[in-house]
Amino acid sequence: MSIKIIGAGFPRTGTNTLRESLELLGYSKTYHMKQLLVHPENLHYWTTLKATGTTNWEALYDGYEATVDFPCYPWYKQHMKQYPDAKVILSTRPFEKWYESFYSTIWKAQNPPESERIAMGEKIAANPRLQSVMQVMGFAKQTINEEHFQGKFLDKEFMERVFNDHNEKVKNYVPADKLLVYDVCEGWEPLCNFLDVEVPGEPLPHTNKKEDFHVMVAELMQGNLV
Repeated sequence: MSIKIIGAGFPRTGTNTLRESLELLGYSKTYHMKQLLVHPENLHYWTTLKATGTTNWEALYDGYEATVDFPCYPWYKQHMKQYPDAKVILSTRPFEKWYESFYSTIWKAQNPPESERIAMGEKIAANPRLQSVMQVMGFAKQTINEEHFQGKFLDKEFMERVFNDHNEKVKNYVPADKLLVYDVCEGWEPLCNFLDVEVPGEPLPHTNKKEDFHVMVAELMQGNLV
């Protein structure tokens, strides 16, 4: 099965809503960071991609037709090379809303208070599976916050330049006829028009709000994310 949709947008740009929307439209399985957290044993496919520019694509995406969020977005160009017929969706949202959302979810989860870090360390030490999950989290933190964001996420002006620069680079790189710049608040119509499919009768799902994210992290720390 070949990837038909490549997501090039940052995390916290409605990527989980986009994932569920694509699956409702018939893209049977859409890869998202959650899939890697559930299957941390697959991290090696991504570390290989990062190191070499390619990976065992067939094994990585067995059964999948689309991929969004991290870990796809940093390597959207490599994905396009591997899947030249795929369309690209650049999920986006107003910078201020994105920044606040990323800060209150991902950044805080990756930078917990010392007391939480100690308690978390005890749980990790006693749970081999959670150790693998934390390797995934470390890979994400290293790739996004320390490399792409240069460790300057709290510099809001800098981050606004990074955010806008990424979006412009995607728009300049991807052929216009293969690219949709999409805010999930726009609803079904732009997405369905781009994919040439009918608009569903049900509302567009809106998932992974801040409250959902914190519930997921709590489940993750308990080792219950399966």
